[in-house]
Amino acid sequence: MERKIEHVKQRASLRDIAAETGVSIATVSRVLNDHVSVAPRTRDLVLQAVERRRETPARLRTVYVRCPYVLTDYFGLIVSSIAETLKLHGLRLLLDAGESGQHSDALKALPHEAGVDAAILILPPEEGDELVALSESGFPFVVVDPRTPPPPDIAAISAAHSSGARAVAGHLIGLGHRDIAVIAGPEEWLAGDARLAGHRAALAKAGVLLTPDRLRHVEPTAAHGKRAAAELLDLEPRPTAIVCFNDKVAVGALQAARERGLRVPEDLSVAGFDDIDLAEATSPGLTTVRQPLQEMGRIAVTQLMRVLDGHQPEALHIELATTLVVRDSTAAV
Repeated sequence: MERKIEHVKQRASLRDIAAETGVSIATVSRVLNDHVSVAPRTRDLVLQAVERRRETPARLRTVYVRCPYVLTDYFGLIVSSIAETLKLHGLRLLLDAGESGQHSDALKALPHEAGVDAAILILPPEEGDELVALSESGFPFVVVDPRTPPPPDIAAISAAHSSGARAVAGHLIGLGHRDIAVIAGPEEWLAGDARLAGHRAALAKAGVLLTPDRLRHVEPTAAHGKRAAAELLDLEPRPTAIVCFNDKVAVGALQAARERGLRVPEDLSVAGFDDIDLAEATSPGLTTVRQPLQEMGRIAVTQLMRVLDGHQPEALHIELATTLVVRDSTAAV
């Protein structure tokens, strides 16, 4: 029996067997693992399908990777890591990238897509109920960097946004800053909420209240960051530090400061989040929080492999640790 199980795992996915026999993937897994809680007729049906496939040439399993965004240095690092890891596992990549994909019904079509065995969804724009519907269809998938809190039974991998935000705000507080402004991300994003909560927690620990006039919510681009920073820097008194949702927003803040003749970090400290290549290329170099983007991609594939092989993921919601990276854009007040 053990040899037969291993042979089936190599030759056909559990989903193929389930589709052929009309039973659930979970039932196929129980049969192949010799569980007793399967009706004899169902067991025979599955094992007959297994026998028919024993000498069938293996079909390369295909993983649909959806990233409905431009593949910049942020998303590009995640996708590249996924692609390399899939190749190591002998899986084929079907990539769907670009902002036009945000308005498609890709998730509804996935369970019926011929030749697609599983999916990795990067920052999916869909609501949670659409992810639940996809999960209930039996189609295996993993979410990377969820935009909204992932439903309880769906595997998701993200960075530890809140603790990373606490670390960078704590760094500014440690430098003596108390008048700290925050340019946060979109209010409906999980990362935006978590990072803002981390900033608030660090400030509260130092006895500082983040007042509404010191807070802006923006789309995560340099242009939006520049506009928000301009508003903050025109306040009287102006803040001594600005902590930003991501590195692109922080670049916009640096531009706004430069246009006002402010020196960074002598007159203003600025910090970002993500540690993309841009953070090291700015002048001065940007203090930021490093997300393990490539590791997120690798773990997503590892979790998906477990699902494809009929096992539960090692953990449904994984948060990877972030690292504070201190450069020259922050200094003592």
